[in-house]
Amino acid sequence: MHTTPRRVTKIIEPEAVVEGAGVRLRRSIATPALDYLDPFLLLDHFASRNPDDYRAGFPIHPHRGIETVTYLLSGAVDHKDTLGNSGTIGAGDVQWMTAGRGIMHEEMPQVRPEGITGFQLWVNLPAKLKMTAPRYQDIRSSEIPVFRNDSGAKIRVIAGNVDGVSGPVRGIAADPTYLDVFVPPHASFIQPIPEKDSAFAYGFEGEARFDDRATIVAAPRLVVWSEGDRVEVTTAESPVRFLLVSGKPLNEPIARYGPFVMNTRAEIEQALVDLRQGTFVS
Repeated sequence: MHTTPRRVTKIIEPEAVVEGAGVRLRRSIATPALDYLDPFLLLDHFASRNPDDYRAGFPIHPHRGIETVTYLLSGAVDHKDTLGNSGTIGAGDVQWMTAGRGIMHEEMPQVRPEGITGFQLWVNLPAKLKMTAPRYQDIRSSEIPVFRNDSGAKIRVIAGNVDGVSGPVRGIAADPTYLDVFVPPHASFIQPIPEKDSAFAYGFEGEARFDDRATIVAAPRLVVWSEGDRVEVTTAESPVRFLLVSGKPLNEPIARYGPFVMNTRAEIEQALVDLRQGTFVS
């Protein structure tokens, strides 16, 4: 069967930002270099052992019209929301929150010797689901399957499918793939991706080639792939670890204001009215 390998079309160097009440992050989507990659609206990478970089956290704040995906590699984050959910996610855990019509929540990193390392991704919702009921999928590390290929690559399958191994996150409008991939030196990793899906990799350790050309990309960098039906990542002397994320583009207009992402400016204005009038959360 003929397949079309995807090519790297952009290499983005993350920029330093401060968010929440003073959390230092590296941002690679929602920047001047890459505003969004439909349906992905934002990607933040947080990694520090200095409590001053993260202890202030993200006090109570609203979201509407999107999904937020938090994936921790180390440390712990306490969370609670207006639906009555509360708890702690730790190393290897995932929280996939569908904000829908509106939710207020807070995320407060715990101060620990290992600090905090992880990612937050924002995924857009289609117009028909912007005002859907909010929901959480809290996925523990032990629930995430690990697949090893013949080349020695190790893949944590959070969402999507790798060689028949399916991730535990399901029922997401963008039908996403979300993988945490480690490829040892002198090895390779090939993953089929639906041809029209948007796809990117975020390398956060080591370096690799993200297509069959000679360009080696060193972490931390985000690479955007062209259309095609598979990606191939190969390593030389160094290993690499990266997130591989893909999903179906919505091809809908985007109106964005802070934590709200809707289709029109009027819908943003309505969210602000609801917030002021105390009707944001039903």
